[in-house]
Amino acid sequence: MSKKKTDKKKKHPAVKHSSLKGTVEITRSGMAFVTIADMQKDVLVRPHHLNTALNGDTVEVHITKQANNGRNEGTIIKVIERKQVEFIGRLQFQKHNIYFIPESDRPMPDIHIAADKTNGAANNDKVVVKLIEWNKDKRLPEGEVLEVIKGENTNDLAMKQLLLQGGFSLSFSEEAMEEAARMPDTIAKAEELKRKDFRGTLTFTIDPVDAKDFDDALSIKSIGNDLYEIGVHIADVSHFVETGTVLDEEAYDRATSVYLPDRVNPMLPEKISNELCSLRPHEDKYTFSAVFKMTLKGEVKDVWLGRTIIHSNHRYTYEEVQTIIEAEEGLHKDEILLLNKLAQKLRKDRFKKGAINFSSSEVRFVLDENKKPVGITVKESKESHQLIEEFMLLANKHVAIYIGSIHIKDKPVPFPYRVHDTPDEEKLLPFISFAKKYGHGFDISSPQKIAESFNQMLRDVQGKPEQHVLETLGIRTMAKAVYTAENIGHYGLGFEHYCHFTSPIRRYPDVMVHRILQMCLDGEPQADKKMEQKCRHCSERERAAMEAERAANKYKQVEYMSEYLGEEFDGVVSGVASFGFWVETVEHKCEGLVSLFSLSELDDFRYMEEDYCLVGRRSGKTFRIGEKVKIKVVAANLEKRQLDYELVVPNALPTVRESGSSFIKPPKNKKSSPKQFGQKKRKSRK
Repeated sequence: MSKKKTDKKKKHPAVKHSSLKGTVEITRSGMAFVTIADMQKDVLVRPHHLNTALNGDTVEVHITKQANNGRNEGTIIKVIERKQVEFIGRLQFQKHNIYFIPESDRPMPDIHIAADKTNGAANNDKVVVKLIEWNKDKRLPEGEVLEVIKGENTNDLAMKQLLLQGGFSLSFSEEAMEEAARMPDTIAKAEELKRKDFRGTLTFTIDPVDAKDFDDALSIKSIGNDLYEIGVHIADVSHFVETGTVLDEEAYDRATSVYLPDRVNPMLPEKISNELCSLRPHEDKYTFSAVFKMTLKGEVKDVWLGRTIIHSNHRYTYEEVQTIIEAEEGLHKDEILLLNKLAQKLRKDRFKKGAINFSSSEVRFVLDENKKPVGITVKESKESHQLIEEFMLLANKHVAIYIGSIHIKDKPVPFPYRVHDTPDEEKLLPFISFAKKYGHGFDISSPQKIAESFNQMLRDVQGKPEQHVLETLGIRTMAKAVYTAENIGHYGLGFEHYCHFTSPIRRYPDVMVHRILQMCLDGEPQADKKMEQKCRHCSERERAAMEAERAANKYKQVEYMSEYLGEEFDGVVSGVASFGFWVETVEHKCEGLVSLFSLSELDDFRYMEEDYCLVGRRSGKTFRIGEKVKIKVVAANLEKRQLDYELVVPNALPTVRESGSSFIKPPKNKKSSPKQFGQKKRKSRK
């Protein structure tokens, strides 16, 4: 296998400097640990040495005691960046002072609120407070009330807490909102003359049925000789959000929109995301475009990049386009079918050149008017989704190719590439050994051959019992995609050059890409010395958003399954650990834990790490990813976002010889009656 393109972390680095940068985690006991990149062990910080640091902050820690084999101890000497500055809690009025008591599972001090910073809140009100100052010479931090929370909607509070814990503000500052409000919503003649005009070309958007911000559109027209001009038009956010403005600073701080089951916490105010920049039908809009001259075989003959102005003729949903593709009937069917044909050719060519075809599905909750989940739907990737995906990938790739060709004093232009490293050897080799047990071989002579082996395996396992386990474990061998100024390519997509250009309404790196692209088109590229720092920030914010989204989805799963306590369902083992295994219900796609303790009366199960399974010492019974089981829902803890299941088994656990397989069959005399959506006792509304 070829050498990885990025350096691996050192396993036993020495502490070269007495002061180091890291992230602090504060335990419930108040003891803290600072995690430092490239150091095997974190640094212990005792409560009286936190120096105003809060959980998740980026800090500078001074090593005060070095241990040869144990953990170093230190003192935090500086808070570099706060992870969270807004908190939910209650106000307490005490004679001449007002205090905010945060609701947090980690120790943190009360916050002093000046009398003119209460925003009209009264004693014992539940509020959102922003930490505005904490001088280390002062015992308590200073804050201001941003919002008074009316009512006691548990669900709403839980979602807001998750956002705040991730470091995402719940609202925009007055200055940012004023900047957005002052922006004109008309097309300026002077600006119109600077742009290529596509208003006479058939253009449309394709988005989810509930979308409000349409940040991409496609145009198509025949230009003769079996050539077609395909335009990928992206909302020109950088025209409205200028560098150095308050709007820009707040968008950068967020770096991404956060999509929870019942809300969107946007990167930009609604005036920009849903009005000025949204490519709504029958409106002239500013866009940044990648325009391709393509043959019917999907070959790109020419690429033009630049600022444009468009007029969307129609707004489609994915479902509408899928119907046109399948029925070959509908509005603009010829153009839709041609675009789909080109997209499928691009997709086929991408996999042929080394892209890895891991399939995925998205679970969505059907919510009632109180945002409570009353049903679950699974959205699969169909040709209508792939149509948009392939043209967005094409635009992202060619923008990165163009920027990669530009240099400043023989050095590449600093640019936020979206990269994906080759698989981690430490994860890949055990997986290859495991896949071999099912008859799947891997060629590891090059990254290209590894990708080909993955795709061959994914084709071969379709419909087989081992499909789920090999797909799941295969994905886990993959590196995480990140933003960086060092272009090492995107392994999963099979691209040497790749960036994010197509979603500037919801991703800040796309805004950066637009700005740099325009500078290069103007012949004035600039060297941004802070590019790598900005990339790290955007990658960190992306991870924080994903964690908040996962936690919110888990909360909704628990909320939904709490209606089914004591009921039994078919499930599939979705993960295995030394303390038990996780099961995802077939009907609801809700995951819960079957603990090892709950299995103790059946057998003494041991975790076999090399086989990713639990094995009973007496019976030889195994539990591994992908196996079908039947479970009972026994507990649903909303506070911990935790579901507990118990395995439903016959009176006697069969041995391997008796059962003839590793599956446990449900008892014959006990039938489960899983409820269908819309048939529950309580009223369900879509």
